[in-house]
Amino acid sequence: MFCRKFISGGCEILPRPNLVKGEVSDEQGLARRIGFFSLVIYGVGDMVGAGIYGTVGVAAGVMGNAVWMAFFVSMVAAMLTGLSYASLASRYPRAAGAAYITHRAYGWPLLSYVVGLAVAVSGMTSMAAGSNIFAQTLHAVFPEWPVPLLIGGFILALTVLNLAGIKESLRANLLCTTVEVGGLVFVIVTGLRFWGSVNYLELPQGENFSVAVLLSGAVLTFFAFIGFEDMLNVAEEVKEPRWMMPWGIVSALFIVALLYIGVSVTAVSVVPASRLADSSQGAPLAQIAGVSAPWLPGWIYPAFTLFAVVNTALLNFIMASRVLYGMARQGLLPGVLGRVHRRRQTPHFAILALAILVTTLAFSGNILQLASATSLLLLSCFVVVNAALVLLRNRAGEPRGAMEVPVWVPVLGVLVCGVLVISRIFFGGGEMRAPLIAGVLVLGFILTYFFVKPRHGYLMSRDA
Repeated sequence: MFCRKFISGGCEILPRPNLVKGEVSDEQGLARRIGFFSLVIYGVGDMVGAGIYGTVGVAAGVMGNAVWMAFFVSMVAAMLTGLSYASLASRYPRAAGAAYITHRAYGWPLLSYVVGLAVAVSGMTSMAAGSNIFAQTLHAVFPEWPVPLLIGGFILALTVLNLAGIKESLRANLLCTTVEVGGLVFVIVTGLRFWGSVNYLELPQGENFSVAVLLSGAVLTFFAFIGFEDMLNVAEEVKEPRWMMPWGIVSALFIVALLYIGVSVTAVSVVPASRLADSSQGAPLAQIAGVSAPWLPGWIYPAFTLFAVVNTALLNFIMASRVLYGMARQGLLPGVLGRVHRRRQTPHFAILALAILVTTLAFSGNILQLASATSLLLLSCFVVVNAALVLLRNRAGEPRGAMEVPVWVPVLGVLVCGVLVISRIFFGGGEMRAPLIAGVLVLGFILTYFFVKPRHGYLMSRDA
């Protein structure tokens, strides 16, 4: 019996389903080779990207020594949507999960199409940005290696790894996650002796504590938790998805939250918050290590960042290819993208198509604004998916999952993500390029939908 109250007041965990253990696959489907440990590592690696290595400094500039509070609030906000995704994952463990859930909840294929493409494009832009960062970093060390060649080689290596199989990709993920998480743990351990040396409620000079200040810090740090939603897209490759998926998402979020809060407390204990926020002083974690472990070679943290970039790109490649595969299986994209390699059991046509698209993006110039725009679209997708859970909970005949959350969880998820979207659009310091790009992307998705005329509803007759 896999049953107990998860949250006081009503998060019900149902009995663990009596599923067949081990690999379950067929010629037409993806291979179920992801166990619980690999799933959690996938989630942790996806969230702990290169962003945290700089986010803590930016957030310290806003929150001062109270930067840990920003991470705590954003953890709560992320956990609301994370719990919604966990519940939905245990109900409908499907690739392209957000698109499938949107289709099932609203019965509006156009919305499902837009949500699916928004999720996929967010992964593509992240990969393209990562390939540029990787190439430029290596070019600085080996100037004789041309940047275009490094970008192409990076994307080719990820493509081959993804084509090889999910087990091979997850082994690479385990290595990269161990290195990048190890860098954060090292900072915490070496900085523990500095804990208690400052007032952890002190804000930057001239700032008074207010809800507005706390929210502004939380908006900055919320994006450090984005990545848990990608776990939903590998559900068809998880061995026992109806119980592994929800517990994997919750476990990954909890581990990442502990890491972030530990790093933020250590950061302001070792280095003044104002100095952490000054990019001219160097990367925040490198500044911390320079004080807490001055014997550490200077190249270590740039190397950690490089591993984080590789891991983020790899996991986004896996995620985006599974979104294209899942949407094709739903009839929302050309059917060829839904085919699976007979021996490797990977969506090889979706992977190859994605490699071409990402390469085009990577060579298209500065894509930082595009990455910001797709992050905004991703938040909007969170609103749609949270609301979908509310609808599906109250619809007769829908399957129950291994984790059922109270209705206030997705309702609060809608409100929190909605506030983040609104604050980014209207209180983004006058910067409107990202919202405008997001609007153009949505318009482009809509026009493409009517041009392609997808065969929607293909899988809706099958039991989820």
